[in-house]
Amino acid sequence: MAGIVFFLSSGLFLGWSLGANDAANVFGTAVASRMVRFRTAAWIASCCVIIGAVWGGAGAAEGLSKVGAVDTIAGAFTVALSAALTVAWMTRTGLPVSTSQAIVGALVGWDLFAGIAPDRPQLARVASTWVACPLLAALFAWILYQCVAVLIRLWKPHLLWQDQLLRLGLLGAGAFGAFSLGANNIANVIGPFLASAPVAPLHAGEGVLLTPHQILFLIGALAIAAGIVSYSQRVMLVVGRELLPLNPVAAWVVVVAHSLVLLVFSSSDLNDWLVRYGLPPIPLIPVSSSQAIVGAVLGVAWAQARGKAVRQFQWSRLVGIGAGWIATPVAAGILCYLLLFVMQNVFHETVYQAGP
Repeated sequence: MAGIVFFLSSGLFLGWSLGANDAANVFGTAVASRMVRFRTAAWIASCCVIIGAVWGGAGAAEGLSKVGAVDTIAGAFTVALSAALTVAWMTRTGLPVSTSQAIVGALVGWDLFAGIAPDRPQLARVASTWVACPLLAALFAWILYQCVAVLIRLWKPHLLWQDQLLRLGLLGAGAFGAFSLGANNIANVIGPFLASAPVAPLHAGEGVLLTPHQILFLIGALAIAAGIVSYSQRVMLVVGRELLPLNPVAAWVVVVAHSLVLLVFSSSDLNDWLVRYGLPPIPLIPVSSSQAIVGAVLGVAWAQARGKAVRQFQWSRLVGIGAGWIATPVAAGILCYLLLFVMQNVFHETVYQAGP
């Protein structure tokens, strides 16, 4: 049992890193605009991310397993550790990097070390979401901002009512965003362990309360929550202030647009509905919360009056974030390959099952 806990520790470290970096995005704009206190945001996000992970994490986790199905727990430990170290280093620099890209890069590193040809069609689908995610978030944000602006002009609420409604709206949007994040990004934390971690189901009477996968999702979500509470404030302020000065309405739009994108890429029901009517399926894989947030902020910039906000947008900061997105999977893949070599040749651990 102690050995299993040790091997899971890298996944917990990755979950903590995700909470410190990506999960903060659901409340970053609200905190930066001073509509919601950091402590309130952190606890709401922690509770909702746990609920989303346990009851909605299966779809994205299944999609991630097609990139690399790690078949030993020592290999899963190394994959998660490589991604976690990459994300933690990027987080320390203050960049909102992609945990999804880090875990995909590490899985490809494991594939190469194990002599397994990566699933190129699945990798192509994954890479397509790296482009589609921020673009879709920008589109959602542009549409939402226009709709909200029209609604405010027609309704003309009293400033006091508007302030209270926005505060409640930001809390609700953040809770929804945290749920969507848990459902989508828990695959990054626990996905490598699903095929190898020996966990028994939790029974309640004669029924099953939690499946083995849900137990792992719960453990990973608790680690994410710890990262949110303990170390997320810095990245919240980076996203909420440094890209574009956001008023409360724009902050609400950004969070909702971001949350809708994550929900799209984790909803099995939506995917089944599209297939039922002969439409193209949605790749159910973890996407980057950070990419969605940045895309949504850019969408708001385009929606605001006569391009003024576009000129205020910190494009140099965006270039730096984009460079981090490119470097993340490459660094995670190289680091994973090197650490697998060390695990196998120095610590004599089996990091993959040799073929017949």
